Amino acid sequence: MIKYILTALAIGVIAGYLNNNFGSLVANSWVSDYLFNASLILLLFVMGLVFGMDKEATSKMKRTGPKILVVPIAVALGSILGGLVGGLILRLDVFASMAASAGYGWYTLTGPLMGQIFGAEWGALGFVLNFLRELLTIVTVSLMVKIDKYAPIASGGATTMDTTLPILVRYCGSDVLIVAFSSGFILTVIAPFTIIAIASLAQLSSPLFL
Repeated sequence: MIKYILTALAIGVIAGYLNNNFGSLVANSWVSDYLFNASLILLLFVMGLVFGMDKEATSKMKRTGPKILVVPIAVALGSILGGLVGGLILRLDVFASMAASAGYGWYTLTGPLMGQIFGAEWGALGFVLNFLRELLTIVTVSLMVKIDKYAPIASGGATTMDTTLPILVRYCGSDVLIVAFSSGFILTVIAPFTIIAIASLAQLSSPLFL
């Protein structure tokens, strides 16, 4: 899946470059105003459709009970706090930095949504940041599990409901399956709302905090 995403991204960059040099301003406006928004809405619709059709997902969450909220809430707060600290250290827009971290590893959403709200540069950064989060989880899971078996779940974020779930079960044990899946599910659901909420706070806040 990763190789297809990178291929599509590379083709998009080449197409955008060629359009800027040989295309027209009308094409640029059409892509940014219509195609971009339509593709983002379609992505959210498909994710909602998948969630709605997956009966096993809801049954797993019911069996676990309220305790399933502890891990995703901790992961969400830790991710946003990490974005805040990173933004302060690197002297970046802290709200954009927090929003990028609030993608929780869902790079196919975070990149387009960040690009729409904060601009193309943050869109690219949001994509790369969350892509690396998934990649590093896969690469370092055997090391993180030595610290704590739930550490890879925190690192994986939203990806623990699908992409990284088999790897987590293999290295952390089958007993983490429900927690990992539920955490990834919840983080996937709240990711777009968290990003938009942080963007709204950025608009309301004083320039002193930007």
